[in-house]
Amino acid sequence: MKESAELFKILAVDKRIEIIELLKKDSMSVNAMAEALGVTPSAVSQHLRVLKSAGLVRDERKGYWIYYSLDRDALEKARLRLNRICTCGCMNENARSIKNCSSH
Repeated sequence: MKESAELFKILAVDKRIEIIELLKKDSMSVNAMAEALGVTPSAVSQHLRVLKSAGLVRDERKGYWIYYSLDRDALEKARLRLNRICTCGCMNENARSIKNCSSH
């Protein structure tokens, strides 16, 4: 349960969700993310540090730059953990898709 609470704290910051949304499309450098989000590279780096320590993102050096990408396996585990919390009946376990749910 503590693990789920930590995940909620990490994902409670809008910019971290936005970073995850960006990284769903492709790996990116800190500067590219900062430009896309309209924040400083320092702010992006701080959020990435938290996401990386949670195991949700990883980094890879490509020449002079470091590119960040999602750890899709870790993100899937986090999704499954969060799905266990959902008790409104909106989850279709066979298809693993969210139906329209007015209680969210």
